[in-house]
Amino acid sequence: MFNIDDELLRDIASYQGAYTKGVQYYRQRKVTKLTFDPIKNKFKAQVNGTYNYKVEAEFDTEGSFLDGDCSCPAHDGYYGHCKHIVALLLDIKEKDQRGLFSEKKVELYSNEILDYFKNINNDRIPVKLEITLEISKGGFRNEDFKCFLSLRIGIDRLYIVKNMRTFISAIYRKLPINFGVNFTFNPGEHKFKDSDQKLIDMIVEMYEHEQLVDHDYYGNSSNHLFMGKHIQLSTKSFERFLKLLQTENFDNIKFEILGRPYGNLPIYEGELPVQFILDKKNKDMELNLSIDKKLIPLDYESKLFLTEDGICIVPEKQRMGIRPFLSKKINEDFKLKIPKEEEESFITNIFPRICEIGEVEISSSLKEQIYSPELKSEIYFDKKEDQIVAKLIWSYGDIKINPFTTFKREENDRRILIRDIDKEKAILDYFEKNEFKVRNGEAYLQDEDLIFSVINKGFKELQKNTDIYYSESFKTMEIKAPSLFSGGVRFDSELDLLEFHFDIEGISDKELKGLLKSLRKKKKYFRLKEGSFIPLDDNYMLGLNQLMERLDITEDDILNKVIELPKYKALYFDELLKENDLSFIKRNKGFKKFIEDIKDFDDVEYMAPKEVEGVLRKYQLQGMRWLKTLTRYGLGGILADDMGLGKSLQILSYLLSEKNEKGKSTALIVSPTSLVYNWLNEIEKFTPQLKALAIVGNKGEREDILKIVDEYDIVITSYPLIRRDADLYESISFNYCILDEAQHIKNPLSQSAKSVKGIKAKHKFALTGTPIENSLTELWSIFDFVMPGYLASHNKFKNRFEKPIIKDRDENSLKELGKLIRPFLLRRLKKQVLTELPEKTESKMVTDLTREQKQVYLAYLKEIKGEIEDEIKRNGFERSQIKILAGLTRLRQICCHPALFLDNYKGGSGKMELLNELLESYMETDNRILLFSQFTSNLALIKERLDELNIDYFYLDGSTPMIDRGEMVNRFNEGKGKIFLISLRAGGTGLNLTGADTVIHFDPWWNPAVEDQATDRAYRIGQKNRVQVIKLITKGTIEEKIFDLQEKKKEMINAVIQPGETMLSKITSEELLDILDTILVGA
Repeated sequence: MFNIDDELLRDIASYQGAYTKGVQYYRQRKVTKLTFDPIKNKFKAQVNGTYNYKVEAEFDTEGSFLDGDCSCPAHDGYYGHCKHIVALLLDIKEKDQRGLFSEKKVELYSNEILDYFKNINNDRIPVKLEITLEISKGGFRNEDFKCFLSLRIGIDRLYIVKNMRTFISAIYRKLPINFGVNFTFNPGEHKFKDSDQKLIDMIVEMYEHEQLVDHDYYGNSSNHLFMGKHIQLSTKSFERFLKLLQTENFDNIKFEILGRPYGNLPIYEGELPVQFILDKKNKDMELNLSIDKKLIPLDYESKLFLTEDGICIVPEKQRMGIRPFLSKKINEDFKLKIPKEEEESFITNIFPRICEIGEVEISSSLKEQIYSPELKSEIYFDKKEDQIVAKLIWSYGDIKINPFTTFKREENDRRILIRDIDKEKAILDYFEKNEFKVRNGEAYLQDEDLIFSVINKGFKELQKNTDIYYSESFKTMEIKAPSLFSGGVRFDSELDLLEFHFDIEGISDKELKGLLKSLRKKKKYFRLKEGSFIPLDDNYMLGLNQLMERLDITEDDILNKVIELPKYKALYFDELLKENDLSFIKRNKGFKKFIEDIKDFDDVEYMAPKEVEGVLRKYQLQGMRWLKTLTRYGLGGILADDMGLGKSLQILSYLLSEKNEKGKSTALIVSPTSLVYNWLNEIEKFTPQLKALAIVGNKGEREDILKIVDEYDIVITSYPLIRRDADLYESISFNYCILDEAQHIKNPLSQSAKSVKGIKAKHKFALTGTPIENSLTELWSIFDFVMPGYLASHNKFKNRFEKPIIKDRDENSLKELGKLIRPFLLRRLKKQVLTELPEKTESKMVTDLTREQKQVYLAYLKEIKGEIEDEIKRNGFERSQIKILAGLTRLRQICCHPALFLDNYKGGSGKMELLNELLESYMETDNRILLFSQFTSNLALIKERLDELNIDYFYLDGSTPMIDRGEMVNRFNEGKGKIFLISLRAGGTGLNLTGADTVIHFDPWWNPAVEDQATDRAYRIGQKNRVQVIKLITKGTIEEKIFDLQEKKKEMINAVIQPGETMLSKITSEELLDILDTILVGA
């Protein structure tokens, strides 16, 4: 019911110590006297410590935490909440999970529902209501209007409501109220008619508002809203009441206005009949307001008037116009005198507004003087040295005005000019907004940035109100149009590279270089010598800048007229052209064909070799075509299909196709040691036409084999051997080089990566189900093998992609990297292509530590806590990580079984007991199991248990010889043995164990990709049965934290690779600190 989790508690705590102490207070049961108000969703409690503090927590209707309060000094001293509130929230969470608060909610809701149905009973007795509205005047000058409502209520006879507050309070609280012997009003038994109920609802709302805000320091009512039998209406409430009278049919209302009684008055909206008379008296002009004396204002803002037709609600425009006259009237006269020197200003600025609020009558003598021709405005723009200047002329008939000088009229001109102030203001606003200054009767701009801004925006806005003229010198300050830009990109198949050129018509190389430098510096424009501007912040130029940045093109490159680029940049180049709408850069036919072939590789007419035609699935044929297309253009790629989708078959079909088309040429395959013979078996099974040989034996024997590699279609070696034999490969050139399980070169500084990248080969491909296991650097390293330089240098890659993506979570960099790699990385998931593959279900089984096991765990946890804290104090966090991970590994071992390192331990293991139960149940079924563990010592304990139970099993770890591995795999898949025990790291790849239908991960590993690889030993092509994956987790231990960490690590890959892969599985410093915080609090 209440949403409280660890993330919330950490987020609201003022600092880490507040969270930690709060957890301790909760566990020490220091939260007492907890009460819950189900109406307000509010908790109150006492937290006991050195001092006892009052604590509160409030939640919204959805159960989300709103706020908390505590009487401790720390609560107001820090941003965030104190440890006492953390403890309270944990106590609420515990009791909420036991359902203690839901019972109170049910009871509350039940009563409310019952009351509701009582209140909607159609048998309730109607009551009559009589409403009286009184409007009176008061205050110091008897000018303040006051409005009061009073009521009479009853059935046959009406009773005066003598105390309005008591009456409304009774309705609000649904309580009866007595009016005499013969009548008691009961909200549950009586009802008002609909219109009366709306009025009552409005008054109840006013009462609620008073209860909330209108109390003094001591809690007493300080409001005079309710006074005996009256309720006073504020201006807003009065207006709301009148709106209600307009929309509802009230036949039971009486008015008493300024001491005079009225019947039911209509309420309407409309203009008052007012008239203005403009005349000339002596030398001054005079404006008189003529208004019916029978109109009675009912408020000081002139919104309401009592008229012969009822109560009039005056429109805003007329109200604002007549209010000054009404508020300043003298002796019942509404007169305004205008001195001669103000006449023109009055006629121009005020008179048009007067005409909008009433009829205006002008005396005949005054009419002859008023002159109101249309304004004709002219602006002349010119260029003077490095400035632009503007001269304005406003013509009203024969009268000329320069707004930047003082306007003087001829002495004998008696005309009163009416000027178009709105139009004049619009023109002057333009000059003010664009920061023009005034000098010698002209507006001018000197700042180049402001000049560019004016020229770039143009004068459309200004032309709505004025004619504009430009001098010839001013016209030189034009904006260069994109039509002057030209460029092109072509793919030269003979030179096997891209050629790009760009130019701007009419500017020199020197100016072009300056323009490009300004573009790099993110400037808004570049000004040419002849005065014109080229905007640098429009889509064309911003797109060109991105193109140059992304493709590492410099200003000097552009000046060379033709820029040569590696062909592998073609697809990214094309993406940038489309994304930035750089339509002026034309693409030749060769470029378009290149892009089309790579993007639509499945449409290219590459047929499967007849030898494997009946074996290849549709998606595998697509993979072969993708490899062939990249080869045709001399490009490399990463085949990153999900584990178990037959990457090796796709490679072998590709190599066979190449041999059939081009004749004999040697391919080198580098694989993990455990898979060398597996490759030979695959070749023998699917493509025996390819002559293959494994490079094995001592160094002399391997050297002899390398002398005859030309005699073979495929030679296979391992990563360890190629490290030792790097010098032997220096003089050999292969046509193809294939890396299997390419994550072996994920560390670019490793000897494996350096050795493999030294191999000479025309075409390079990498196979891996996990192109990213731990960091983006791994992806860079693999690309550095298949297409060196494509993702730039490692340092540039880190600055451009890895740091922004990992540290800053920059989505734009993430998308950019995705666009770069997607054409050269092909990945399909099982669920996408193997619709016939049976279902895979994953589940987590949680078990408690045994009592003895828990004692060991807590003892070591306490010991590790002290060691880690000391280590961090001495050496800092970064230098302490090995020590920290060693301590965490010890805790993980205890979760499996303390006997993994304690010789005399006899207390058992909760997880081992759970495994025993699982084994007993599975022994009675046909299920066959793969059991993985990180610890070989743990597998040894499980072997002992299987021996005791006489269960047949196979066992594989890093020490198992290669020949024995293959034999055990074959025997297991043939139906021998019930369980296969496998070391996670040794057997997580390269094995086909579809004879199993159940996978048990005994202990969780930081890297979920490793666990997925292990699972896919069973869940792959050839699996006929539904596969169940079970993860065993010990409750309340580090294993739960590892499991949560795994779940978080399966997110970001969607944008970089494709859905389904795990990214960034390496435990980061932040994650390690988070785990430490959790387990150290538990200590």
